[in-house]
Amino acid sequence: MTIRIRRLEAKDKPAWLPLFKAYIEFYKSSVADEVIEMTWGRLLGGAEGFHIGLVAVGDDDVPIGIAHVLFHRSTWSPTWYCYLEDLFVDPKARGKDAGRRLIEAVYAEADARGATRTYWSTQEFNYRARGLYDQVATKSPFLQYRR
Repeated sequence: MTIRIRRLEAKDKPAWLPLFKAYIEFYKSSVADEVIEMTWGRLLGGAEGFHIGLVAVGDDDVPIGIAHVLFHRSTWSPTWYCYLEDLFVDPKARGKDAGRRLIEAVYAEADARGATRTYWSTQEFNYRARGLYDQVATKSPFLQYRR
């Protein structure tokens, strides 16, 4: 299978939705359907301050992986930062480099916008993905706190 990365398109919703829901389930979380619909709209909108969606597709052009990216300003830099908020590859398609290619595509989007930082977070137990992350990025010493 040849994997390529492209922008999310309206025709992708039937494949995107189960991938996004599987991602949410993987993290043992839940997101209301109306928020998922809002997210879909934001991903397609591509307005400044909103998300862009990337998908990994196989030979049939059907998404097997997703990356949702948000560009935002920083108080520590005159440039943009790139936040990779969601990254997920269908478990049946793992091991074929889709995750790495999605991250590389995110880096390319960040570089094209002059972003001086690209970052993401994952949970401690996500060992398989962390193996890839350790190859393509540097682990931050920061802990995340939430309210």
